[in-house]
Amino acid sequence: MHDIGPIFEMMRNEVAMGPIHIKEISEKGIPIIGTYCTYTPWELINAAGGIPVSLCSTSEKPIGEAEKHLPRNLCPLIKSSYGHALTDTCPYFHFCDMVLGETTCDGKKKMYEYLREIKETYVMQLPQTVNGLNSMKMWKDEILLLKDFLESKFNVEITGEKLSASIKQRNEIHSTMMGFYSLASLPSPVLTGKEIMLGSDYLKFSFDYERTMEVIRDLTLKLKENYASGERRIDPSAKRILITGCPMGKSLEKIVDAIESKENGGVVVGFENCGNLKCSSSLVDEYSDPIDAIADKYLNIPCSVMSPNSKRLELIKKYVKEYRADGVIDVILQACHTYAVESHSVRENLNKSGIPYMSVETDYSQGDTGQLATRFGAFIEML
Repeated sequence: MHDIGPIFEMMRNEVAMGPIHIKEISEKGIPIIGTYCTYTPWELINAAGGIPVSLCSTSEKPIGEAEKHLPRNLCPLIKSSYGHALTDTCPYFHFCDMVLGETTCDGKKKMYEYLREIKETYVMQLPQTVNGLNSMKMWKDEILLLKDFLESKFNVEITGEKLSASIKQRNEIHSTMMGFYSLASLPSPVLTGKEIMLGSDYLKFSFDYERTMEVIRDLTLKLKENYASGERRIDPSAKRILITGCPMGKSLEKIVDAIESKENGGVVVGFENCGNLKCSSSLVDEYSDPIDAIADKYLNIPCSVMSPNSKRLELIKKYVKEYRADGVIDVILQACHTYAVESHSVRENLNKSGIPYMSVETDYSQGDTGQLATRFGAFIEML
């Protein structure tokens, strides 16, 4: 049997060292572009010689300062994002050369107006539907405008060769992560939800891409070999839960902790939300025009800001089947109106397919952990 404990520990240490690594990258003069959203075309940033990094947005700590400028009844992700920028408590924001955003929800696009007063912020105008040629044309034009902007700002030329190489590497990263996530298709779970989240964080905050992929592939292989040798890391009778909804982060580990508690006996087998299956389950076509292919991949991300958003329903059901999920839990952040409104259609659609579903609305505070544990316990007992 392989001892995989040291691999997980190394990954945790690497994530913790992320601020130091980003400082070192900055000192080398490499452009750093801060991002908040899955719609950001990281391939274009890499092709410009830059490093894209996910900015802090999942801590409760800076929300109080943010509420001096923002309404209290606003999504905690937005308040946390702005609060970190306002208080200079996010090392990734501190060292980034600029912020790249997209007009997804109303709260985010208005927040970007305030961010411009703190750090240079470029905002892409995202169409709100995937249907029709006009949306694709508009989004392709936005990607071309971003390409021109990056070339001008960083005095580089994004050639077709650079873009193709960047697409290939990013596809390899997504494929590597999907191989890791697909361990959930085994009859008995081999990863906890917290370990899946750690894998996602390791991808985001380890900036040596080749090494990151090597580590994830090695971990995936060793877990498969251990499983084939008879190891069962997790109780095979644990009820398997697929999480969907808003982005998950450090403050929302309380969700996974409550599901996977000894009392409730569940296990999270996958995350159909931003930064996980939603962004990695499809690749950029390497054999098409690079700009066209990037536009197609990103515009088809099934986020709740899109209308209609039937592809999200297809994605949830696909991974319920592949990951043998017993039920789906929809995690909605307070005041995230698009996901809150969409929860009804998700519930109706999954119930028609005989898939148990529940939704919870929460924020970054830890005051509702007991209530969440009780609700999840009742749901898992029903399963």
